[in-house]
Amino acid sequence: MTLVSFFSFLSKPLIMLLSNSSWRLSQPSFFLVGIPGLEESQHWIAVPLGILYLLALVGNVTILFIIWMDPSLHQPMYLFLSMLAAIDLVLASSTAPKALAVLLVRAHESGYTVCLIQMFFIHAFSSMESGVLVAMALDRYVAICHPLHHSMILHPGVIGRIGMVVLVRGLLLLIPFPILLGKLIFCQATIIGHAYCEHMAVVKLACSETTVNRAYGLTVALLVIGLDVLAIGVSYAHILQAVLKVPGSEAQLKAFSTCGSHICVILVLYVPGIFSFLTHRFGHHVPRHVHVLLATLYLLMPPVLNPLVYGVKTQQICQRVLTVFTQKD
Repeated sequence: MTLVSFFSFLSKPLIMLLSNSSWRLSQPSFFLVGIPGLEESQHWIAVPLGILYLLALVGNVTILFIIWMDPSLHQPMYLFLSMLAAIDLVLASSTAPKALAVLLVRAHESGYTVCLIQMFFIHAFSSMESGVLVAMALDRYVAICHPLHHSMILHPGVIGRIGMVVLVRGLLLLIPFPILLGKLIFCQATIIGHAYCEHMAVVKLACSETTVNRAYGLTVALLVIGLDVLAIGVSYAHILQAVLKVPGSEAQLKAFSTCGSHICVILVLYVPGIFSFLTHRFGHHVPRHVHVLLATLYLLMPPVLNPLVYGVKTQQICQRVLTVFTQKD
């Protein structure tokens, strides 16, 4: 299934729901400002964003291709990595094309249905990415703490079920977002000070009561990030305890090195996200364009850096990539 058909498959029921005239009598269009305060130089900002998007596409497609073509990489760690790469492709493609259209050709208008679908994909696949990181932490825990039973515990059937749980969780938690938004009444000023449609930015435009929307959005954020960070922390606490029992510093270093890529990916996802969240909530003196740039980079940087981290720090991936690009005809 191609990326386009995958988008269409997931979007179809959402489009039918959002297009239901009995559900929404009035569907306003939204005006995406882009980068507030930097309107005159937005086309220059689009250049590095376009480069980041291109790097994300090339890197994640390369990871998927290498894992797909090499049967020796059909192991839990690499299967989870392929899930991460697929999610990163969708996440980057949900954000960058519209943002680039706004910044480059001033395509500021976004229809109601299109805006809510983009918002749904961004938040749902961000949740899925966090879920895959939990699954990868579980894989590292089993590999280090139960190495003899690794293939028995995480066999392909279990990996498939974990992937399905991650997918379903992301969809079920985020489906209420557009449903709750559909019950709001919007004011005349439907201007979003952003380069893409984001949940709270849309909620703030409503004239009606938004307490339920705000409470549910905060609950989902705390539930996903809180539970996922807790699960990852518990996994690494057990890993640390097991590694410290291994005699010899060289053996301990080797055990820790197997977790290096995953730890880097965790930092790439959560640190900018937490920084952006704190800046948005408490950084009232931070300029608006800094908020928007941080939020945009938060969605683009993980898809760009994840393939680089695993390509550099994972010997098997690095060797396969070098083989593909250096082999002679």
